[in-house]
Amino acid sequence: MTKRLENKVVMVTGGARGIGAAVCEVFANEGATVIVTDILDEQGLALAQRLPNNSVFYALDVAVESQWQALSDVVIKEYGRLDVLVNNAGITGLAETEGAHDPENFELDAWHKVHAINLDGVALGCKYGIRMMKTSKAASIVNISSRSGMVGIPGAAAYASSKAAIRNHSKTVALHCASHGYPIRCNSIHPGAILTPIWDAMLGEGPDRDAAIKHMAREIPIGHMGEPQDVAYAALFLASDESKYITGSELTIDGGILAGSSASPGAQQED
Repeated sequence: MTKRLENKVVMVTGGARGIGAAVCEVFANEGATVIVTDILDEQGLALAQRLPNNSVFYALDVAVESQWQALSDVVIKEYGRLDVLVNNAGITGLAETEGAHDPENFELDAWHKVHAINLDGVALGCKYGIRMMKTSKAASIVNISSRSGMVGIPGAAAYASSKAAIRNHSKTVALHCASHGYPIRCNSIHPGAILTPIWDAMLGEGPDRDAAIKHMAREIPIGHMGEPQDVAYAALFLASDESKYITGSELTIDGGILAGSSASPGAQQED
């Protein structure tokens, strides 16, 4: 039985842990040669060494254009093309910068740092992704946005702003590629309440962490937080040829949070 990404060359940013690592593992198991990229060298290299299909690791700071330029040169030289790009690297800013992140009190340097990684990183990924993908028979860009890109987040204004911009830029990229006849689709994924290291600063440790996770679960209609693999399998669909007629779209993976109301299991319902 043919694997869903057989013979495809894939690049994943922020691939060393969390959602990115899950994407790398799922994609490699479906036949892809995965190029893992991250600023976490040791974790990224260890992951690439565990993956099949001659997967490799390259250090990449997504906010630095010269690094994208250099890596795209390597990919074209070594593989001749790129078939799938998952722009996953991102930060909330809450753990990486000091001070408040609300609209009234944020520090401009922190605002810029969040946007440089989350938004500039995706924009540069798309720019150089298009360059690497033009010779593919069927290419796909999957941009990881967030539930926070669709609603306001008072305590994480920069994060919400950057993720909202990713949502819109994905549509622009999709239309640009279609209008030029490029064999490249572009879609965005909007995860919500996925249990990854990005939550560590908010969930705490020990009993407090367990209590925070249980509290979060009560606010999710499906009754529990999501796992990185939940996002990875959605990305797999958008990366594969099964989604060949889908571009400029968005896929929300949030356990029903954005459906409109809380409806946890066991709650009293009106007919």
